[in-house]
Amino acid sequence: MPYVPANSYDGDLKIWSGSEIKEYFAPNLSIGEIIFHEMRRHPKLIAQISTTEETILTREELHSNAMHVASYMRSRGLLQSDIVGIIARNTTHIPAVAYGCFFNGIAFHSLNIAYDRGTIEKLFSITRPRIIFCDGDEYEKVREATQHLENVEIATMRNHPEGGSTPIQQILSSPIEDNFLPVRLEQGVDQTLAILCSSGTTGTPKAVTITNSRQILAECYSLTTSDIQYTHSTLDWITGLLTTITSGVFSTTRIIADNVFHPVYMMRLIEEYKITWLMQAPSHMAMMANSEEFESADFSSIRFYLFGGGRASVETQHLIRSRLSSDCLHFAYGFTELGAMATMNHHFDEKPNSVGRLVGGIKAKIICEEGESQGPDEVGEVCIRNGQHWAGYYGNPEESHKIRDSQMWFHTGDIGYMDDDGFLYIVERKKDMLKYQNIMYYPNDVEKIISEMPDVAEVCVFGVWDQINGDEAAAAVVKRQGSDLKAQDIVDYVRDHTDAKYKQLNGGAIIMEELKRSPNGKTNRMATKAYFLEVKDRN
Repeated sequence: MPYVPANSYDGDLKIWSGSEIKEYFAPNLSIGEIIFHEMRRHPKLIAQISTTEETILTREELHSNAMHVASYMRSRGLLQSDIVGIIARNTTHIPAVAYGCFFNGIAFHSLNIAYDRGTIEKLFSITRPRIIFCDGDEYEKVREATQHLENVEIATMRNHPEGGSTPIQQILSSPIEDNFLPVRLEQGVDQTLAILCSSGTTGTPKAVTITNSRQILAECYSLTTSDIQYTHSTLDWITGLLTTITSGVFSTTRIIADNVFHPVYMMRLIEEYKITWLMQAPSHMAMMANSEEFESADFSSIRFYLFGGGRASVETQHLIRSRLSSDCLHFAYGFTELGAMATMNHHFDEKPNSVGRLVGGIKAKIICEEGESQGPDEVGEVCIRNGQHWAGYYGNPEESHKIRDSQMWFHTGDIGYMDDDGFLYIVERKKDMLKYQNIMYYPNDVEKIISEMPDVAEVCVFGVWDQINGDEAAAAVVKRQGSDLKAQDIVDYVRDHTDAKYKQLNGGAIIMEELKRSPNGKTNRMATKAYFLEVKDRN
């Protein structure tokens, strides 16, 4: 059986290429225009079922709600150059907010509800949204974080506070503009569709623009009106954005839930709603596979099961595959800046550790430290090119130029190689970046907290891998001379000085006489981590 997707290799340039992109819609149509017209084609089909709020919306109802939201924004004077903020769970009316933004050509900047006040303030200070949609649960945090911005309206999706916010029901009861139509984008399909979040190597947040591109639909054209989609990801993740878009474009039924992920609940949803299309984080796969109910779970309805954004052990993949009725578990590799998948592995049995082959419209090369392209089986930095416009990090051209060069190649920072069959392998994770329960963070975020302790002389933070949580923060600390500082004191201090769960020292802490260093005198994070693990193993 030939390998898929179809790829080619230029041995002279040492560049791998996916197939040409197939256009299923007129190339000048925006994502908003496509969704607007496709939703009108199947008005009576079920568009969305919320299992936690117990609501059901037809495509006609969701379409109407989106027009109400879009019309409200227009009545408030929002322009295509404005930004809408979102920091919310997958509640009933969040898709309507997203579609309303698409219809108006207004990009939304979506944040995760787990972010603390300081992170929210930094991120929204970059994009300065006119309206912010959030749950009432986070209203006070959002209000305090944005009080320095002028004329910001906060709309709440649920648990509305008394006064101060605009309930979503008020927006949905506002009139729809006469003869409503989606706008034509002022900048065409190069215009920014959405803005998601990333962190810089110094911990400074970056706002990642996602282009109004058809590339995000790659590998999703097999979706039909009979498909039942689910992802637990919210709109601040590319997977959440992808599912929101594809559900609108391909007229599927989408199942949503606003609860904290629970493996047993997830397995019940698969069985009860006969989910056919599932996009999941590796940690969620591990949680399901490790639960007592897994052996009796019925996954027979699933025909497309995609995971990515981190590592999944081969053992976990084998367990999940054992519950499926077909070979439909696929590992996908991509990154937020690309705004889409770069590779997908359809050949687990032959290439179990690979992230797969390039999808349509994508090119890849592997470069050495001198920037020269490498051939098959030669390790280097993975560079990806989609040939499409990217507006960069919002308001941050300097960092934008660092990740994407003048030839439009994204320098991922991931170390890997291509084998002779065109399968990509990632050897190491992005430099220093950690991910806990799908929340990205950097060691410096935690180091800054610990360094505020008066008894701390030096600190080095790193991630300790946990199959469920991902990278759990751990710390090695050099205490000041004469100090009685204990490891537990450090863990307690971090717990008391941040409400962000992903910044807690869930991996533990140790006291060292001195940190491990590289030949140039800098702290060697990997060597320090190795010593930490040795100490933990001895104890």
